[in-house]
Amino acid sequence: MTKLFAIAPAALLLSTAFAADRLDQRGVNRITKEVRHELVTLPYYDVFDNLSFRVEPTGKVVLLGSVTRPALKSSAEKVVKDIEGVESVENRIEVLPLSPNDDQIRRAVFRAIYGQTGLDRYGFQSVPSIHIIVANGNVSLEGVVNTEVDKNLAGIKANGVSGVFSVKNNLRVEKS
Repeated sequence: MTKLFAIAPAALLLSTAFAADRLDQRGVNRITKEVRHELVTLPYYDVFDNLSFRVEPTGKVVLLGSVTRPALKSSAEKVVKDIEGVESVENRIEVLPLSPNDDQIRRAVFRAIYGQTGLDRYGFQSVPSIHIIVANGNVSLEGVVNTEVDKNLAGIKANGVSGVFSVKNNLRVEKS
């Protein structure tokens, strides 16, 4: 009987230690908000980069997306590691290959989308909401727009750019 009481407190300590290693929903939400803020305020984050992430209940943050500069990948990891409550960071951000052809396509797709009446309003934000990712002539549109019409128009404009092999339109329509 004495041994049973000795084992039970040890089991209780283990279960509370495990529970303490997990964040509640408020903790996950707080970290999510802080990670989002830190990423969008990175100095070299622009329309040709796309950063996303997920926060796990263990305090682990997984960084995802594509960037044109290797320094942006490492900067993203550094600022996220410094957030209170973040236990670890897994950096899965892809650095896009250097290519003068891709740079030319980026500029041309930017002009085609943000030069279009109706879509130009998305360019007035500090970080425009339509991100243009180009890898080896293949374009991905990432971000958020207000309407399905805007999403389709951006895809059509990107598809019309000379030198583009394919367009993957991953734009999400903001729920009203």
